Amino acid sequence: MMRKLTGTALAAMLIGNVGLAEEFKWAETTDPQTMDPHAVNSAPVLGFLNNVYEGLVRRGKDMAIEPALATAWEPIGEGEGWRFMLREGVTFHGGEAFDADDVIFSYQRASNEASDTRSWFAPVSDVIKVDDYTVDIMTTAPNPIFPDSIANWMIMDSGWAEANGTSLPDKENGNYATLNTNGTGAFMVTAREPGLRTVLEPHASWWDEAEHNITRAELTPIQNPATAVAALLSGDVDLINPVPIQDAARLSADSSVQVIQGIEARVIMLGFPHEADALKYSAETTDANPFADARVRRAVAHAVNVPAILQTIMRGSAEPASQLVSPAMRGYSAALAERPAFDPDMARAMLEEAGYGDGFSFGLKCPNDRYLNDEAVCQAVTGMLAQVGITAVLDAMPVQNYWPELRADNYDMYLLGWSPGTFDAEHPVRFLASTPNEEKKLGSWNFGGFSNARVDELLPMIQSEIDDTKRQAMLDETAKILQDEVAYVPMYVQPLVWGAGANVALTQRPDNFFILRWVTVN
Repeated sequence: MMRKLTGTALAAMLIGNVGLAEEFKWAETTDPQTMDPHAVNSAPVLGFLNNVYEGLVRRGKDMAIEPALATAWEPIGEGEGWRFMLREGVTFHGGEAFDADDVIFSYQRASNEASDTRSWFAPVSDVIKVDDYTVDIMTTAPNPIFPDSIANWMIMDSGWAEANGTSLPDKENGNYATLNTNGTGAFMVTAREPGLRTVLEPHASWWDEAEHNITRAELTPIQNPATAVAALLSGDVDLINPVPIQDAARLSADSSVQVIQGIEARVIMLGFPHEADALKYSAETTDANPFADARVRRAVAHAVNVPAILQTIMRGSAEPASQLVSPAMRGYSAALAERPAFDPDMARAMLEEAGYGDGFSFGLKCPNDRYLNDEAVCQAVTGMLAQVGITAVLDAMPVQNYWPELRADNYDMYLLGWSPGTFDAEHPVRFLASTPNEEKKLGSWNFGGFSNARVDELLPMIQSEIDDTKRQAMLDETAKILQDEVAYVPMYVQPLVWGAGANVALTQRPDNFFILRWVTVN
């Protein structure tokens, strides 16, 4: 399956004692939208770029926070901020030296209104250079989880960015950083052809010890599930993500491949246009927005047969979800674990009570290459809603077109998956449930504009509370509000199903990030 590269001194230097050098090819459904680490806050982008760029901290195989470009960190005063001691002797792929100026620049870039990652820095009041290898990040209030919240904040070289006209990201039109990279990570991008292939090679001057034996890696996006499975079985690729659920058992029986399964940290949910005055894609309800009524949203929750989706489409590999985070996340509310029961009669009664007993039509937007079986799930939801008199017109599209549609409010209902980057329940409250506020960098993925004054009041208290019991009580109250208001309809926690050659050793993390530096081929 693999082509061995022998007789190369460089290869021997790169792989140390982990084995002979190898090429590695893998396929994913979604191609990274950009190579800019601050332009798009999505898992396909951040997961891929974690191989190329690095932050002050990173997550290990067990998802625990560990040192990266910072060797240590400590709180400042009584919760005034955090001091980070930076790693010396680190070089970017282009040979430039890393220091505090790059951290300051990357903060200014990533927190700018042009950046899709600006919400990460909502608690930050200032970033101060103490010396070349010490940085103070000041916060507006005590923030005990701040180091966890910046695990995916990636540092760029200030000189490289400025020299190439990419001091700010441009997610609409793109710029030099859209196609080119210059990180400090274990791998560097040597070729980028969007939608076709992306090639990586090891960073020979990487500061850490290599655990891989890869001399060249190539990512190819393959949207067709059958094509991906065929490529794995033929040896054309060494890993596919995801494995189609319906093919997992067949692949498991083949000795040449292995199926690696787990549960992702991602909750799949339905979202609503809370702020809209009217539906955009309704044949008859053109002057009203039924989804502004919590009773209609609750009707949707009772009409969707989640157990049937899990059994038929997910083949029993997913878990039902009642909240915006899974039970594995810190801050999950155990007392609120029960989700709305499948009850079509209750759904019809709620619609009747809200004044929509005759039903209505609307447009449902859905990606067809972002989440596992996303279009099939949306088709099932469409059929289930029709049973209670709500007619959904499904519009499924590639994810590169999907996010612009949601940001332009071109939907009546939409499918969303959310994996908290901090593995904490505060994360989706900040991004999905806070009243959108660009100045405070809140609610940046709250497409529908859900707003609740008490949730907005609780969030800063949750962020600054050190006492776990008090903090959990506030998270419980927040989760109860979101359930009562039916801000979203959480359906299930997405499964992880990867397929790899039998000779491949790797680590599957619950954030679904594929980390190349942990791959070895025997």
